Amino acid sequence: MSWSLNIGKVAGTVVRVHLTFLLFLAWIFAASYASGGAATAWDSLVFMVLLFLCVLLHEFGHILTARAFDVPTPYVTLLPIGGVAQLERIPEEPWEEFLIAIAGPMVNIVIMAALMVLFDAQLQPSAAAAVDNLKIPLVDRLAAVNLFLALFNMIPAFPMDGGRVLRALLATRLGYVRATEIAAGIGQFVAFALGFIGLLFNPILIFIAIFVYLAASSEAHMVALRAASRGVPVSYAMMTQFVTLSPDAQIDDAVQTLLQTSQGEFPVVDASGKPVGVLGRADLIRAIKSRDPDARVGDAMIADVPTISHRSTLEQAFKLLQKKSAPAVSVTDSSGRLVGLVTSETIAEMMMLQKALPRGVRIGPWSHPAGA
Repeated sequence: MSWSLNIGKVAGTVVRVHLTFLLFLAWIFAASYASGGAATAWDSLVFMVLLFLCVLLHEFGHILTARAFDVPTPYVTLLPIGGVAQLERIPEEPWEEFLIAIAGPMVNIVIMAALMVLFDAQLQPSAAAAVDNLKIPLVDRLAAVNLFLALFNMIPAFPMDGGRVLRALLATRLGYVRATEIAAGIGQFVAFALGFIGLLFNPILIFIAIFVYLAASSEAHMVALRAASRGVPVSYAMMTQFVTLSPDAQIDDAVQTLLQTSQGEFPVVDASGKPVGVLGRADLIRAIKSRDPDARVGDAMIADVPTISHRSTLEQAFKLLQKKSAPAVSVTDSSGRLVGLVTSETIAEMMMLQKALPRGVRIGPWSHPAGA
């Protein structure tokens, strides 16, 4: 995630802090100082740091449970509205997703119970709504907020944990795609409700509503893409007409190629036609700004690009795109030479074609999706 700073690694997962999170802490400190002085400001800052430590523990509840099912989590990012753990893949079985999703809120319940047992925290109903009230002990506020986090995250709307639990339960009967559509639809409805409430009472809810809406839409789109790619040979959907670049070519040559084509990613191949990297439009623009015009394409390209055999399926290519967060997947023949390219845009175009087909009509491996 851009605009994020790496602050360390815990149990093999990189912990990132988004720049907006640091700005949020600074704003909390300044606002508290202006309203109550230094004591209030430091109390609010300590409370927010402890709160986001609880959020981080919540995310590691997901991470460690996912790891038990061989689902790696390369990084987790702290945002002003909470944490986001990036799973490399969606769990294959609904019961796996159920356990991964429920683990986060359960961590908050355990923290709340620990505060009550070890530090004699009192669960005051008003504490969660008055986190800046110094008359309420810090441990009481922290216990109440952890209970609130557990309950809020269990709202049955995507992308909250409750939405993932709902999807896991629905998927056992309706299938993964339809279950995601329902959970995402509820999530979008909740986003509209939060936005409306935010207009009337608290503008911060508008920001949360935008995040919830976009996350729900993104998840529904990703699951639909994965379903559309299942069982389709990669040779049916890969790009076969594209311009390649040599790693020894100059950046100026790549610029001319960019202007003459509509490609977004340019595969870089060696003299024998084997892929060695990919140069995206953004990488090219970055190279123009930061490098000498005589710099080579090999200096600006992304070298770690996943490769897949032409006998593989499109679903395998899509999983590689997600796992590696790569701009493209190179498709090679039996001798290792580049014969095709798969990008997320390629799969999206295939899905649009599939949806446009009349019912009962089949073109190659595609037909109108059931329930669409």
